Amino acid sequence: MSILTEISTFLQQGRANNVKELVSKALEEGNSAQQILDEGLLSGMSVIGEKFKNNEVYVPEVLIAARAMNAGMEILKPVLISSNSKAKGKVVLGTVKGDLHDIGKNLVKIMFEGKGIEVIDLGVDVAPQVFVDTAIKENANIIACSALLTTTMTMMKDVVKEAEDRGLKGKVTVMIGGAPVTQNFCDSIGADYYAPDAASASDTALQICQS
Repeated sequence: MSILTEISTFLQQGRANNVKELVSKALEEGNSAQQILDEGLLSGMSVIGEKFKNNEVYVPEVLIAARAMNAGMEILKPVLISSNSKAKGKVVLGTVKGDLHDIGKNLVKIMFEGKGIEVIDLGVDVAPQVFVDTAIKENANIIACSALLTTTMTMMKDVVKEAEDRGLKGKVTVMIGGAPVTQNFCDSIGADYYAPDAASASDTALQICQS
């Protein structure tokens, strides 16, 4: 088994210390940081994402795998930065104003990062203007909004309107999700994409960033 396959396997098992050791070893053996990222860490997270989508693993397993990925990234990050490896895209992510729920949002962040996408996490209770200001400042590909309450999901309409008013229509994609959100709601407010779960959101985001 190649060392990159081993990294992927240990990551899926959530064995953070093993991942960290093997990432260091892989660098010493002359593997490029980008290759270790793509064929080791990201390929492992991709398997976890797929299994999560198919209900073969659940939130705890995803969180443990993400912790192992972060352990590997601690070693890789300085090398990636010095070799100027580019992220596959950039997403501004947050839970909309009035809503303080963040478990779903945090899961989406893990899945995005597991696809090699850079995430600017604005946290919870985020005003429409803040989403749009940050997207412009960071030159982001996507604004991703989460809501868990029927009373706050209407805020997503304000995010779409703010993006349109500021001339971002067609330049930045607005993606929405969360328990009460549906495709019909997405269509009714003029958002670009709806994702039913974190794994689907990351698949869609990667397609958007690469298109």
